[in-house]
Amino acid sequence: MAPSSTPATPAARPRKARGEGQWALGHREPLNPNERSKKDDNPLNVRSRIENIYAHGGFASIDPADLRGRFRWWGLYTQRRAGIDGGRTAILEPHELEDEYFMLRVRVDGGELSLAQLRVIADISREFGRDSADITDRQNIQLHWIRVEDVPEIWRRLEAVGLQTTEACGDCPRVVLGSPVAGVSPDEVIDPTPAMHEILKRYIGDPRYSNLPRKFKTSIAWLADVPYEANDIALIGVVHPTHGPGFDLWVGGGLSTNPRLAERLGVWVPLDEIPEVWEGVVGIFRDYGYRRLRNRARLKFLLADWGVAKFREVLEKEYLGRAMIDGPAPDLPSKPIDHIGVHKQTDGRNYVGAAPIVGRTSGTQLGQLADLVESVGSQRVRLTPYQKLLVLDVEDARVEPFVEALRGIGLEARPSAWRRGTMACTGIEYCKLAIVETKARGEELVARLEERMRDFDADISIHLNGCPNACARTQVADIGLKGQLVMNAHGEQVEGFQVHLGGGLGMAQGQTAGFGRKLRGLKATAEELPGYVERLARHYLDGRSSRDETFATWVLRADEELLK
Repeated sequence: MAPSSTPATPAARPRKARGEGQWALGHREPLNPNERSKKDDNPLNVRSRIENIYAHGGFASIDPADLRGRFRWWGLYTQRRAGIDGGRTAILEPHELEDEYFMLRVRVDGGELSLAQLRVIADISREFGRDSADITDRQNIQLHWIRVEDVPEIWRRLEAVGLQTTEACGDCPRVVLGSPVAGVSPDEVIDPTPAMHEILKRYIGDPRYSNLPRKFKTSIAWLADVPYEANDIALIGVVHPTHGPGFDLWVGGGLSTNPRLAERLGVWVPLDEIPEVWEGVVGIFRDYGYRRLRNRARLKFLLADWGVAKFREVLEKEYLGRAMIDGPAPDLPSKPIDHIGVHKQTDGRNYVGAAPIVGRTSGTQLGQLADLVESVGSQRVRLTPYQKLLVLDVEDARVEPFVEALRGIGLEARPSAWRRGTMACTGIEYCKLAIVETKARGEELVARLEERMRDFDADISIHLNGCPNACARTQVADIGLKGQLVMNAHGEQVEGFQVHLGGGLGMAQGQTAGFGRKLRGLKATAEELPGYVERLARHYLDGRSSRDETFATWVLRADEELLK
């Protein structure tokens, strides 16, 4: 009898990789709740329900799927109910956090505002928004206290002067960042504004691109005066040695809880091809972007997995149908550009850049600004990606009186370094995601530092954020402050900030883009913050190797004890 033998164990079958929800690969299921909502109804369709149903029935009549999802495609978010502290942000359900009022985001693509548009925004703020208005670091204007009953009339007024809220929020192409001095700067070789306008005309509000895996952020500028490395797609001016002026293409940037800087594709894009190339990149994101997990749905995750070479190959072969021209990297300015102060235009007139404090303004102030703009014969205002504003076309003889008049309404064209360099997100006052107050803290911080260190002679950027989502670009600030609850000296839980030090973008020659240094346990309560920043600034002044050594460079070599 033959000896028995143990049957061989079948080889384990390799587990099939789970689909990431990429449409181009046939992965349509399973869907997360956001994807199901978009599949059920294109979010752009909610406008008709707002106009025909909700504006008449009031807040109680709004379908929750529209309220907390599709409304965003028209620039509407419910704002935070007053009196809910940051400790309950992650505990309460959405309906418990939200008020029956909305934040309304007005798209200001390229930061371009005519005098008529500025007046309309000011009037809407005063009439419908309790005089609220914030300039965002995406060149938008945000209003608060908006009732759904008033939205159709607000749209009518905005659209009558060429403004819109279409796709100001949501999983779609949001506002296009642009240089606030496009068309007037002596340093600009090509004004890309026509390409931006063509993108808006062709694609914004187009159902083909209104359902993306997540939000999609764009910047297009000849100058390095926009935070191009923090966008999903960015085009920045470059001169090709053979083909002449054009634009260098970057993709895959984004901050939030998993920050990543955009990367160069190494291609040269002529001005007239920008809309087509932009459409190709958006198409890749729509078709290949990850839709299964929402926290991996930004374009940066796809680029990280694919790499630049594959992304370029897919763009050329599947979306453009042609090879792109290799191109050089852009030449950066000798120092970062923020346009604050008085500067010459190509036509000999001047633009004047002024700073509100942390972007906080009001309908009243914007109305006063409109009167001043008109009084100096200008018709053009620009918003910057740093929560500042510019007035174009000011004649020489009117500059100094205009600077003084701006100061009289609370806008400073010759601000302190603190006012010039500090930004803050919306914070707990209105935002349902926030944990701490930011705008008031930022204003207090600027005031205290101006009182104690008015003559501070260096540039330091301070960005306050109310939660980890980095709307104020905390990771790429000299001093980035991420809001969280911390313990004070008495063992009490209070509002405070985790500190990031020495971050920055590649906005000038010699700058290395990177994220801020986080020291273990480096946190400050909100009450300690002004004293901490003052102490840190004094250590920097005492320890810098020369007046030209930047704060970020000093932080990299400073002893940790000096940073606490």
